[in-house]
Amino acid sequence: MAKKNVKTAWFCTECGAESPKWAGRCAACGAWNTLVEERVPTGNIAGTNSKRSRTGARALAVNEIEALDEPRILMPSKELNRVLGGGLVQGSLVLLGGEPGIGKSTLVLQNLLAIKSRTILYVSGEESATQLKLRADRIGRGSDNVFIVCETSLETIFDHIEAVQPSILVVDSIQTIASDTLDSAPGSVGQVRECAARLLKYAKEQNVPVLLIGHITKEGSLAGPKVLEHIVDAVLQFEGDRQYMYRILRPIKNRFGSTSELGIYEMARTGLREVTNPSEMLLSHAPDSDALSGVAIGVTVDGARPFLIEVQALVSTAAYGTPQRSVTGFDSKRMNMLLAVLEKRVGFKLAQKDVFLNIAGGLRVNDPALDLGVICAILSSNVDMAVPRGWCMAGEVGLTGEIRPVTRIEQRISEAAKLGMTDMLVPAGNLKGIDTASTGLRLHEVAKVEDAFRTVFG
Repeated sequence: MAKKNVKTAWFCTECGAESPKWAGRCAACGAWNTLVEERVPTGNIAGTNSKRSRTGARALAVNEIEALDEPRILMPSKELNRVLGGGLVQGSLVLLGGEPGIGKSTLVLQNLLAIKSRTILYVSGEESATQLKLRADRIGRGSDNVFIVCETSLETIFDHIEAVQPSILVVDSIQTIASDTLDSAPGSVGQVRECAARLLKYAKEQNVPVLLIGHITKEGSLAGPKVLEHIVDAVLQFEGDRQYMYRILRPIKNRFGSTSELGIYEMARTGLREVTNPSEMLLSHAPDSDALSGVAIGVTVDGARPFLIEVQALVSTAAYGTPQRSVTGFDSKRMNMLLAVLEKRVGFKLAQKDVFLNIAGGLRVNDPALDLGVICAILSSNVDMAVPRGWCMAGEVGLTGEIRPVTRIEQRISEAAKLGMTDMLVPAGNLKGIDTASTGLRLHEVAKVEDAFRTVFG
């Protein structure tokens, strides 16, 4: 048997750039220690022609191009349709990533099993057909039009595609698939790039949507070369803490929709359940007589979706020499900045006190409009006075102690009114040009942190 003509090259795991030898820094993207060695063939790959193919296409002016609406496949999950921008586009390549065990395969499988009008091929490189059948039974759904094949060879997968002729293709996961044209292991830079490019070519030529499920690294980024994210049409990140029920589906990239949308799910025994009104689930429903200090309701916006969230704080005298600062679901550096503002601008002595902060529900919030809620929760615990029932707040706190305006204040007010809030703290000047008569809320404009303290606690 003739020996394969192969050579060794070095590829960057961040950008996919090729280098003839190892270097500490990638010359293309500047990342350090990202070059890995791969064996690549030197001849033609999969019967490709050395001459450039001629398609007969000509360059068109922008006005000559006919604009057509992208046909979409509506998925059974409304949250998934929202994140995708209205449904799954024909001929698109979508990458879904997330931590192990977060529910990626469950989300995809329960949506596919609910589609009865299309032929679907589910390619699994990680689980057996029996494991997928057990998951389908747990979800409580069966199907005669969803076909499962357990395979890791890309060429064999295309043979199954030819036999089944699916309307939707799912590959779980892209890091387990390998092409026979490359001599490297599955999951390597060359294999992920080659397999993704071949699947993209199939999706565009056959007008079949392809869903790729991907792994993530310990840093939280998608595994494989960065070029994988450039190849696909949409990148969806499925995130959340496995210790909590809630999962968030967040678009990182979407060529056919907005990246500002957000989908929220709740993990249940029978699969993932859509959370249509997350604010009601993130707020406690304790009676008025059980109101405790250290709890404030902040109105935040994640993507294009506003919701109310409960901020819990506990301030106590430091039992040891060094005060503790513990934060869950919020930026610890930003909390330290807010504590410094309270001490310097307002006069509260918190340097020798332990401060514990928690965002209820296991969510992580980066919206600066939650600053005012954090401030009120900390002050409430410090003075041991409960925030009145029915109060909520939204505002960014500056270094001088001023309350700065926030974006989408109308959506925040509307969400607060929908959930039965009675009073809301808003930044001064943030209501210009907004009709507040129909909101049903008593809106209190505050310009400084001390104004917010006097308004809430008297």
